[in-house]
Amino acid sequence: MKTTNYVDGFVLVVPKNKAEGYKKMANGGRDSWMKHGALSYFECKGDDLAPKEMGNMKTLGFKEMAKAKEDEDVWFSFITFKSKDHRDEVNAKVMEEMGAQADQYKDFVMPFEMNRMATGGFTVEVSDE
Repeated sequence: MKTTNYVDGFVLVVPKNKAEGYKKMANGGRDSWMKHGALSYFECKGDDLAPKEMGNMKTLGFKEMAKAKEDEDVWFSFITFKSKDHRDEVNAKVMEEMGAQADQYKDFVMPFEMNRMATGGFTVEVSDE
């Protein structure tokens, strides 16, 4: 059984007309992270992002939080690991692989704006595992 104790999470905005390019890039990322030991890898495109009423309060919607325009989608992505140390080991191998392939991607244009992506590492505090 896989025991997830650490998660890297990402929220990013992708123009709708660049979604296929993003998915192609994400498939390559998934292959690399899984090859180097990640437990799981998810790329999730927002589908129901309207703010919700919760009791007498309204939540902040992802589109609002990410300042996404009508022609953009919000993606929530995450990679799971056994621990923070495991994440660091896997990420080091992925970065080494990406560095070795840098010449292949020197003219690659990112399908989203990096300065609009939020990232972070999270310890799992509650889980069904």
